Amino acid sequence: MNVLVINGHPDPEGYCTALAGAYRDAAASQASAKVREIDLSRSSFHLNLKYGYRQRTELEDELREAQELIRWADHLVFVYPTWWGTMPAVLKGFFDRVFLPGFAYRQRPDSLLWDKLLKGKTAHLIVTMDTPSWYNRWVYKRAGHRVMRNNILGYCGIKTVRITEFNMVSSSQESTRFKWLEKVKKLGSVLA
Repeated sequence: MNVLVINGHPDPEGYCTALAGAYRDAAASQASAKVREIDLSRSSFHLNLKYGYRQRTELEDELREAQELIRWADHLVFVYPTWWGTMPAVLKGFFDRVFLPGFAYRQRPDSLLWDKLLKGKTAHLIVTMDTPSWYNRWVYKRAGHRVMRNNILGYCGIKTVRITEFNMVSSSQESTRFKWLEKVKKLGSVLA
């Protein structure tokens, strides 16, 4: 299996970097897996799709490489924090710039339907937040998870097979964060 781990946290010292590394290393230890990584904390691309879809915004080399890695991957693992109910700007900008018509989907002429060009791939979301799990579920209705699963990945044909959520991260103890890293290692070792 070809696995692509995408760290969507803008801070290279953020806890998501440790989580992404734990998953990556555990998955890479599997003989059946080839693992690559995109670390958006080290990116330099322009976040905005400057002209929308009216005019093409040329892709930087790192985004062309990201498209090739996504084509290569069977399974994508997105690791990111929830801020203001959804992903950080760098991850949203990544989707805006990379998941373009002709790459991720294609509108059908004279139709409301579209072709999902990334069909057959799976995804695992590993998400951190400071909101309690119950509050995210009952009050926010897991809006950020729904946007990722349905509006972005599902729209392009990628099936989200697992969402792993870590809550109350800022106030968590080091021992708790260690247990979370161990959990992510286990998930990576079975490519979940």
